[in-house]
Amino acid sequence: MTGVGHGLHRFLSGAALAGGALDPALLGLSWIGLAGPTALPQSLPCQQLHAPCLLGEAVEAWTGAGPTLAGSRHGVRYRHDGGLLFGVIEVAEDVFVLGDDGSPVLQRAAQQAYEAVFRLLGEEGYPHLWRIWNYLPHINRETDGLERYRQFNIGRHRAFEAAGRLVMDSIPAASALGVSGGPLSVAFLAGRTPTRSIENPRQLSAFRYPADYGPCSPTFSRAALGGYAGAEWLFVSGTASIVGHQSMHPGDPVAQTRELLANLDALLAEASRCSAGPAYRLPELSARVYVRNPEHLAPVQAELARGLGDTAQRVYLQADVCRADLLVEVEAQACHLLS
Repeated sequence: MTGVGHGLHRFLSGAALAGGALDPALLGLSWIGLAGPTALPQSLPCQQLHAPCLLGEAVEAWTGAGPTLAGSRHGVRYRHDGGLLFGVIEVAEDVFVLGDDGSPVLQRAAQQAYEAVFRLLGEEGYPHLWRIWNYLPHINRETDGLERYRQFNIGRHRAFEAAGRLVMDSIPAASALGVSGGPLSVAFLAGRTPTRSIENPRQLSAFRYPADYGPCSPTFSRAALGGYAGAEWLFVSGTASIVGHQSMHPGDPVAQTRELLANLDALLAEASRCSAGPAYRLPELSARVYVRNPEHLAPVQAELARGLGDTAQRVYLQADVCRADLLVEVEAQACHLLS
């Protein structure tokens, strides 16, 4: 199995994955596309993003430092290498009904998913969440009297609170996007050692948003730094055209892309200040780019090429950003070897 990337993360094509033996250090996969993966071992955690891949390779692989062990517990499929664990849980909403207290179905599904993750991590001895990816259908739609993203945030927040994990310095990097279908899907990386949470000086911390954005603020840090196997990893959460807590440049995908690049630049400067290694730069990022409207792909791509350069690896896919007025979002990671 070969691909483009370095260290923990790499991009693959579906053909390359099907045509070669699996790396024994493989922790799991992220598979972009409406057609699901085929011919993969059941023991291999794979998160399917039910979203069209607009440009780039359709598979991302997460690889540990050595041979991995597989398991399945509490609905979570996972692999770990003794230091890092990658897991995936999917929860179908149609098994729930509206709660007696009026709690929406998605809220209950999100809380159940996160409670299962926390139980697993406690039992396996990986207490520190590094990075989380959340995908749910129709993220901006209102059901049961509340936007679905806000329902999700309540369930996630309550699970963090019940587990005693609402400690600001240990809140992981995360993304939450809307896709065309499928269950609530949560993938995550966790470690035996903690990460360092990074916040963006241009933005209000998401967990401090005012009540205008829902009954519970989103539970994630803007980025996280983690060290493993002689390397330092920077995980950048989904980043969009938000300054302070307000969405900027409504209806203008180019201006929104420029604003999110300014946010990325500020975030990397803050991460560099906290880093044990050299400064982080935009061109070294590998990224997922979420574009709400496919007709915006070309201008968004051109603007990112100017900001990130040609060396930054990225895949473009169609997905809904968590706010209905946001048209583009970027998440990323970068790796530095430590001497």
